[in-house]
Amino acid sequence: MTTTQRESVELDISGMTCASCAARIEKKLNKLDGVQASVNYATEKALVLAPPMVSVDDLIAVVQNTGYGASLPSPDAEPVDHAAQLRTRLVVAAALGVPVIALAMVPAWQFPGWQWLSLALTVPVYAWAAWPFHHSALVNARHGATTMDTLISLGTTAAFFWSLYALFFGGAGRLGYTHPFEFSLMRGHGEASIYFEAVAGIVVFLLLGRFIEARSKAAAGEAVRALLHLGATEATLLRDGVESRVPIDFLKAGDLFVVRPGEKVATDGEVVEGTSAVDNALVTGESVPIDVGPGDAVIGATLNTDGRLVVRATRVGRDTQLAHIARLVEEAQTGKARVQALADRISAVFVPVVLAIAAVTLVAWLVAGESLSFAAASAVAVLIIACPCALGLATPTALLVGTGRGAQLGIVIRGAESLERAHGIDTIVLDKTGTVTTGEMAVVGVRPAPGVTEAELLRYAGAAESGSEHPIARAIAAHAASDLRVTTLTNTPGRGITAVVDGREVVAGRPSWVGAAIGPRDAADGPVPGTAEGSADGSRHDAAATQVAVAVDGRPAGTILVADTVKGTSAAAVRQFRALGLTPILLTGDTAATARAVAAEVGIDEVVAEVLPQDKVARVRSLQEQGRRVAMVGDGVNDSAALTQADLGIALGTGTDAAIQAADLTLMRGDLRLAADAIRLSRVTLGRIRSNLFWAFAYNVAAIPLAALGFLNPMIAGAAMAFSSVFVVLNSLRLRGFRGTA
Repeated sequence: MTTTQRESVELDISGMTCASCAARIEKKLNKLDGVQASVNYATEKALVLAPPMVSVDDLIAVVQNTGYGASLPSPDAEPVDHAAQLRTRLVVAAALGVPVIALAMVPAWQFPGWQWLSLALTVPVYAWAAWPFHHSALVNARHGATTMDTLISLGTTAAFFWSLYALFFGGAGRLGYTHPFEFSLMRGHGEASIYFEAVAGIVVFLLLGRFIEARSKAAAGEAVRALLHLGATEATLLRDGVESRVPIDFLKAGDLFVVRPGEKVATDGEVVEGTSAVDNALVTGESVPIDVGPGDAVIGATLNTDGRLVVRATRVGRDTQLAHIARLVEEAQTGKARVQALADRISAVFVPVVLAIAAVTLVAWLVAGESLSFAAASAVAVLIIACPCALGLATPTALLVGTGRGAQLGIVIRGAESLERAHGIDTIVLDKTGTVTTGEMAVVGVRPAPGVTEAELLRYAGAAESGSEHPIARAIAAHAASDLRVTTLTNTPGRGITAVVDGREVVAGRPSWVGAAIGPRDAADGPVPGTAEGSADGSRHDAAATQVAVAVDGRPAGTILVADTVKGTSAAAVRQFRALGLTPILLTGDTAATARAVAAEVGIDEVVAEVLPQDKVARVRSLQEQGRRVAMVGDGVNDSAALTQADLGIALGTGTDAAIQAADLTLMRGDLRLAADAIRLSRVTLGRIRSNLFWAFAYNVAAIPLAALGFLNPMIAGAAMAFSSVFVVLNSLRLRGFRGTA
């Protein structure tokens, strides 16, 4: 059996207004022979695998025939700011619409001719501010589909043109006309009713909801941009022994470049000269800097901590590991963009039913012998009352209150889809470095040799290490706070240091290196035959710790254990996860021994260690294929793709911008208990949104029979709109009482 060769094509998509638009485009593209497409509503992109016989023009034509725009991405093109466009429409609609609503709802303010002013103010609201809803309805109608935009457009159109009819032919245009403030069920006065306030209210509320949604959607593409900004922007190119600073784009595979202490490695490469310790935590999650020398590979965007390196570039541009992680994030975003908005799912049934009821109402009254004007008024009233203005508040008010309460607790929620994904989470995957642990090296054990006190060992080691910038050396120096004087110091990158401290020679570093430095006679039983006496709980940290051997005047002085320490709140957080019905899993790029030691300390049973960023994504996907709903908590670049792949991505605000942008929720403090609070808050907020959506429809559905029977008057319509909106707001405000545990 032969396999069709397919090429990957990325297209920018324009004109989508909801998740169902993305699904429609995807369905049309997948009908092409051999094409496999995935459309991302959040980032407005389509990722297409197409055989050679299907050209890019063919793909673009399919999208355009579906009613949307498509083009190849342009690197110079400025992204369209949909939120800014909606903001302008919202401001204009509110400025013109609020006076219309006020005049209609307060009879005392209805001066002679007020209805004509309402008409003048409503025209731009209906024709311009509401255009996105009308356009979407038209596009969907051309393809025989209906969404909530269909009902919004029909409802506002019916209200607007019926009001015009009432003004010019129904008696509502006379100067003394007012809306009576009464709720009596009386038939037969529909011809004199105007509904400009319904048009204005619906458009303002729904534009507010769309604006909030657009702001959330715009943040989706920031993850990839944040990732790519983490790399170095310049490199020190080395040619013919001459160093020169060049933009990173100038580097080619095979070029030599210099990396000084404190600089980022410009691109993936191989060390050809020099030794140093490279901090890979940002990319791989390893908590301890890795010693590198000639022949060792280094990764672009990692940090050179102390020695000077000359590196030969092996991969540049889109071939680097950082660029690969960025592509993984994009692919993971596309994979989870299939979540349909709750309102769109409801509208698939609700809209056709309302249209059918309106049609039946018109026909039934005509058959019953009523006049055409009465029958038409009743049918139009069904469309007006069925358009739920509270729908525009149902999601955004709960989201605003929920996110506001979350912000007070230190939890940032990305948007409504994030809340939906939080529902049903049963597994929580935790990164180790910087998430469960502090991400900073600290002394966890001190083991002096026989005849040496702990204080003496620390004083000499701390003084010697104070002259090094290595993270392990800084941890020892900070812990010891030695007051001894250092006269000379020699640093051997990747091995250790030799110093003269108060006239005594101190050697500290790798046990094997220190053993060789002090000679085989003194190291016959190992470089440092230290005991556990005087240790600071050292035995518990053996598996996870890095050992630093110390010798003074050629004799072993002891061993100092340094490790990335567990946060004090991590164990409590794991207990809270279990109480929420979640299974915790530790997933890390660090060594298996270190990972198991940390997991045992916080109470996690399942551990996956020594994984690369792409392996993290695969592990999360594997759990999802087993039927699990997965939340991922992390803080580094190496976590970004996994955060996006997970059903719910949770980033620590103390981590990298790339992780934060890739996540659905961000915890502003590095306290894992906030993750438990975030999941609880997400579940509660989603519950409020669902109840809001139910009542936003329920009040209007309850009034549909009144409209169909001809009993609807402006006061009842206004009351239904106001009461449902007030209920939705009050229901959302209950979220302010949410209490966190962190």
